[in-house]
Amino acid sequence: MAARVLARVFRGTTIGLWGGTGWSVTAEAENSEGRNSGLTLRPMAPSDISEVARIETTAFSTPWSEATFTSLLGRSGVELWVAEWEGQLAAYAILWSVLDEGELANIAVRRDLRGRGIGSGLLGRILEVAEDSGIRSLYLEVRESNDLAREMYSRRGFSEIGVRKGYYDGPREDARVLKKCLDDG
Repeated sequence: MAARVLARVFRGTTIGLWGGTGWSVTAEAENSEGRNSGLTLRPMAPSDISEVARIETTAFSTPWSEATFTSLLGRSGVELWVAEWEGQLAAYAILWSVLDEGELANIAVRRDLRGRGIGSGLLGRILEVAEDSGIRSLYLEVRESNDLAREMYSRRGFSEIGVRKGYYDGPREDARVLKKCLDDG
């Protein structure tokens, strides 16, 4: 079966999409040593759940269980994606939607792989999925102290629309509520 190839550019990073029996996204991103390495983005599979749960446990003070991730697989209106960096599962993201509104419920990158553009590449794919699904407004919450993530969201066009006081535990912290309109032309 012939593969369909699309290319998109995110801040100088070319991402190609391949279709066929399944598909994934590969991206060249520069790592901390200045070398290019492959980033693969693909839908989450059941075999990814235990590693995703490990990432979740290190990223969030009140982590979701493996059972929660398993229950979301295949559910209507829910998209689960993973990023592989140099062949290792490095990050995941969860998007859910109702009608034309979506929420980036979770996105996390392994601590030892942060700062390499993995989260940004995965967020770019989630934004494409959201647009393709007819989502017009995308929302998320982010810890007030998570400067790296807040910076990434700002670069991607998210704006702060509110604060949820005491939203996070361990430590108790406010969440910044962000929104991005996907139908801005």
